[in-house]
Amino acid sequence: MFTAFSLFALTLAVSWTEWLATTTDVLLAVLLVLVCIAGWAANLIALPGNWVAVAAVALYAWLAPGDGRGEIGVGAVIAAFLFALGGEIFEFVAGALGASRAGASRRATIFAMIGSMVGAILGAAIGVPIPVIGSVIAAILFGGLGATAGAMYGEWSNGTVWKESWTIGHAAFWGRTIGTVGKMAAGLGVVLIAVLGVSL
Repeated sequence: MFTAFSLFALTLAVSWTEWLATTTDVLLAVLLVLVCIAGWAANLIALPGNWVAVAAVALYAWLAPGDGRGEIGVGAVIAAFLFALGGEIFEFVAGALGASRAGASRRATIFAMIGSMVGAILGAAIGVPIPVIGSVIAAILFGGLGATAGAMYGEWSNGTVWKESWTIGHAAFWGRTIGTVGKMAAGLGVVLIAVLGVSL
């Protein structure tokens, strides 16, 4: 009887350990995807969300299952890094070309960055009455409008006439909007890498 009880206890302990390991793997995978989605959304308010997602993918690859389902290897980490880097380069080039081609001063560029962040936060909070993607669209649109207002204020306070300030603000709007869309597309690539990595 003692032997049968011991065998039962051992079987129960092994089953419990296997269940706990599987549950932990699933929870880590879900947490990774949620962190990557949150990072992707953080791009809307001019935060380095793609890099947060890349760090999460790298940490998961280091800590999570080493073989079988849910494994993320070095190749996936490198691909996520390249997506994030590409998004940063695209955003920087789009923003720099937008404002500098119109002749923006350094002051206007700084105010455009501040305005775009404030505008994106307001846009995400207010939203547009479109289900699911309304906040995303509003954050991109208001971020561009904030960049416009910031650039125009920066130029106007520097003594630039209104017409030239408007030209620079217009360029800042398109630079910010196109840059954000490109960075969001790159961030979506990082999210997809995470989702595919934990599901295959």
